[in-house]
Amino acid sequence: MTASVTVRVPAKVNLVLEVGPPLADGYHQVATVYHAVSLFDEVTATEAARGDEDEVTVTVEGPGADGVPVDDDNLAVRAAVLLSEYSDSRRPVRLHIRKGIPVAGGMAGGSADAAGALVACDALWQTGVGRPRLLELAAELGSDVPFALLGGTAIGSGRGDRLTPALARGDYHWVVALGDRGLSTPHVYKELDRLRSGRVLPEPRVPDAMMQALRRGDPETVGALLSNDLQNAAVSLYPDLDRTLAVGSEYGALGGIVSGSGPTVVFLARDTEHALDLSVALTASGAAPEVRRARGPVHGARVVDAGRLP
Repeated sequence: MTASVTVRVPAKVNLVLEVGPPLADGYHQVATVYHAVSLFDEVTATEAARGDEDEVTVTVEGPGADGVPVDDDNLAVRAAVLLSEYSDSRRPVRLHIRKGIPVAGGMAGGSADAAGALVACDALWQTGVGRPRLLELAAELGSDVPFALLGGTAIGSGRGDRLTPALARGDYHWVVALGDRGLSTPHVYKELDRLRSGRVLPEPRVPDAMMQALRRGDPETVGALLSNDLQNAAVSLYPDLDRTLAVGSEYGALGGIVSGSGPTVVFLARDTEHALDLSVALTASGAAPEVRRARGPVHGARVVDAGRLP
């Protein structure tokens, strides 16, 4: 019987995203509050036939699957290769990704898949690496990958990969308005740098008021304090986002924000009923081609099926 492990891993939104000036290597320091929400990808790692000892292959299904690379550019493939090299497993594996997180939507779908591949392959190969080292490997793959492992609500610093779990209470109800095309994260950062050229920028930091609101479990204040330094750049590249944000505000969202580098826009609702009303308004107005509802915070990457392991 072929061994197989399936891992479910969530999307993220940034409740706060402050971005510093570009560094010498082209990256940016950030201060952010990550929040995992109930849109999920599933990554299945299956033992492959012997003979192609170092081979990692990937297939993808679901919305936007045709926009996901199926070669070495896929972060999940890179994650499996990295873990194989670190643990000296050197065993061929087939990865299958079932997409539920928007592709190129600013919700870290690629990073989620990398985290899912790390956890799935770790369980499949029974490496014994341990979660702390998995987090270190995740940081080598990308800034958002460690949070996809951790989940919940957390403060990110550095490039976003240095995490501190946040003291946060309560459940939050989100309406997720998808765009009809993706945005490239590097292009959005390049536009941000263009828009801010010549400005002296402060060191990025998470406002104390946001952390206090999360500790209280106060969705009204959290909604009012949502902020994203990348939002103006995303709107500059995708002007229709302005209308999406306006319609959500008009129909009483507690707050609305472009998620990460966009173009997905997320709105915070009071409760399940309000989230449904917002969803209907966004769809009926034509402000969003597709709308989903989610809640947060949720757990990070978790094994959901390992029934065929020896």
